[in-house]
Amino acid sequence: MSSETATESDRWIRSYLPGPAEALHLVHFPHAGGSASYYRPFCTSLSDRFNALALQYPGRQDRRDEPCVTDLHVLADLLFDRLRQCADRPMAFFGHSMGALLAFEVTRRFERELNTSPVALFLSGRRAPSRHRDENVDLSSKESLLAEIRELSGTDPRLLGDDEMLEMIMEPLRADYRALGAYRFAPQPPVRCPVTVLTGADDPRTSQDEAAAWQEHTTGAFELRVFPGGHFFISENVADVTGFVAERLSAVPLPG
Repeated sequence: MSSETATESDRWIRSYLPGPAEALHLVHFPHAGGSASYYRPFCTSLSDRFNALALQYPGRQDRRDEPCVTDLHVLADLLFDRLRQCADRPMAFFGHSMGALLAFEVTRRFERELNTSPVALFLSGRRAPSRHRDENVDLSSKESLLAEIRELSGTDPRLLGDDEMLEMIMEPLRADYRALGAYRFAPQPPVRCPVTVLTGADDPRTSQDEAAAWQEHTTGAFELRVFPGGHFFISENVADVTGFVAERLSAVPLPG
């Protein structure tokens, strides 16, 4: 890693429990409306083996005074600009839902601009970008967004009764859904790194066929793993998910 250390003071990266010296960086990309703290249980569980980090997008938590980014390609550019500073160390990416798209787009940028790749790309809870759906969430309606939150079960129900907390959630959620609605997959060469896709058996937003279609987007090794649960199956299966990721990473040869 460069001389700029990933710490709590870094705007973009959170390190909840530092991993072993010289350990591989495992970077987590949050979902729509999500923040770095969502991944705290994952980072702490994996910190004995990896330098597990979580990204903090603008407009949420300690960055709530910054404007949200409403274009996924722009956000991917910004994330790439920050993560390229870590490119002197092996990295793996884990992205859930919108975070899966961002992890994929940042990987594209690593390969195109730096001619390097993450050693592994874990894509969770998201259909392949070549499988488009019109989800038609009414972003002007608080009730519509609340219904979406409840259906996907990604937010602590206690927060939905707190108006102040709810408004803090709503603003980045609207921005992220606007970005997702405008995102269109631009055909380019597939990525070269190994891709592992995780999906929930009962996810209303991603069928197993749509998840399996990620194989079209890599020339590297591909694996699909189905977990019990819905869209936020990773919250319901933290130990199983982190164990699976650690097992797969332990088998990945590191450069150098």
